Amino acid sequence: MNRISGTLLLFFLVSSLFSSEEGSWIPLFNSSDLTGWHKQSVKGQHGTGGNWGVTKDGILFGEQDPPGSGNGGLLLSDQKFSQFELELSLRPDWGPDSGVFVRTDEKGGGWQIYVDHHDKGNVGHIRLETRPYSVAFRPFGFSRIQPEKPGLAMMPDSRPENLAEGVYEESCTEEEFLQAWNTGDWNQLRIRVTGGLLPVIETWINDLKVCQFDASTTTHSKFDREKAKQVVSESGSIGMQVHGGKNWKAGQRVFWKDVRIRKL
Repeated sequence: MNRISGTLLLFFLVSSLFSSEEGSWIPLFNSSDLTGWHKQSVKGQHGTGGNWGVTKDGILFGEQDPPGSGNGGLLLSDQKFSQFELELSLRPDWGPDSGVFVRTDEKGGGWQIYVDHHDKGNVGHIRLETRPYSVAFRPFGFSRIQPEKPGLAMMPDSRPENLAEGVYEESCTEEEFLQAWNTGDWNQLRIRVTGGLLPVIETWINDLKVCQFDASTTTHSKFDREKAKQVVSESGSIGMQVHGGKNWKAGQRVFWKDVRIRKL
């Protein structure tokens, strides 16, 4: 091998390593077991962590522990992330209150992307959930038209006075969400997190951009940036939530698959 060829080979090897670290998609769930994940190590506001497992078909599921007990919590990635894109497929039963958390701590506190698949619920918008400080940034909710049928109807948000112009940089309409969301079937969720302590969080459901939220500029009347800075981190785990409380009935689960991430 001549000197030029050797130099080129070294260049491509270094480039490959850099690409793997900074830009390539990395699977977070191996479809076999919970390798790379753990339940929150400290009891949080939703419980001790919930019950998590993998079906024979290779699907990650979460439920209360024991089912219907009210004890929930989060399953956390061992690896921590700061700026990234996360993709996953989700299929929640109707009734559970769940979410995907980013930059999450061991108590299960952090920025939440709603997966509230129940009456007066929301999927895809943002909440800051830490103890004792939480703020909901939810522009609309949905409910079942009839409990025995899969269709959804929209309802006004229960906190409209907090949703002034500028809470989100972008947000889909109720009608756009209804058209994109597959009730009772798999949906793809993509989350992009960038920025420093107060991040920009963007979400997509089945290629529909649900929202773009900037914590440094949002006009939400109940959001205190200085208080938020005291309870959030620039890096943390990815978290899957099982909400605590009695609204989650025994036998109800949330299901996840095709979980992957890439650093930005």
